[in-house]
Amino acid sequence: MLLGGTVAGDWSSAAEWERILVRTGFRAITAPFSCRTDPEEVKAYLEAAERNGVKIAEIGVWKNTLSSDPGTEREAMEYAKGQLALADRVGIPCCVNITGTSGSAGWDAADPSNYTEETYERIIRMIREIIDAVNPERAFYCIEPMPWMVPDGPDEYLQLMRDVDRKQFGVHMDFVNMISSPRRYLAAEQFIEECFRKLGPYIKSTHLKDSRMNPTKLTACLEECSPGEGGLDFERVLPILDRYLPADAPVLLEHMQTEEEYRRAYDYTAGKARAAGISV
Repeated sequence: MLLGGTVAGDWSSAAEWERILVRTGFRAITAPFSCRTDPEEVKAYLEAAERNGVKIAEIGVWKNTLSSDPGTEREAMEYAKGQLALADRVGIPCCVNITGTSGSAGWDAADPSNYTEETYERIIRMIREIIDAVNPERAFYCIEPMPWMVPDGPDEYLQLMRDVDRKQFGVHMDFVNMISSPRRYLAAEQFIEECFRKLGPYIKSTHLKDSRMNPTKLTACLEECSPGEGGLDFERVLPILDRYLPADAPVLLEHMQTEEEYRRAYDYTAGKARAAGISV
């Protein structure tokens, strides 16, 4: 696997960013640019990544394409199309977003409307519109699973793929986001195996983090955390990824704020991989 994450820190140029990138040791990263970045600047980042043998694995949208506000929805849809077009043009395999919500609590909120039939039909139309407008040949539009919106499990993701019915609709794997119940947490290895067994052929990028639950409090509360700070056994989890993913598949650490936090997570994960006989 190509282990990496997001380059964290402050920089004002691709050259400064490259110096931080080299320190990380990452082999795969999220894109440090967008479709709104100057094309010459995009080119500089691409050249820096190539020069250091680093794969830009995914580019994010992270906007609410299901917003109940027409202006917000329109802007999000145009941005998603722009990101997918850029990914296809420069060879980034995964353009990723969440489905979003039509509720008023926030773009990624747990809302009753997330699971209505009307919302599901909107999700299908939204994904089709983005892919059909761009007609990508190399990049895939992907949805990151979430605990409280579609898709929230491997079977739901497979059904969404069947319903969208577009060749360039792929899978973004985040199994921790789908560990959304005590049952899945307590049988995490079996659940993670199920995720990769069912979705493996369609995965374009994978997020890697840990999960923890306090078993002494009712009701259950699950939260994500950095690798090594939760209950997942990475010496058993990483071989699952290794079995189902190609050797050059990107696996990205996420949601840490500083270069130091990413370094600790990277070192921990790489150490567990080595202990399991896996090359990173």
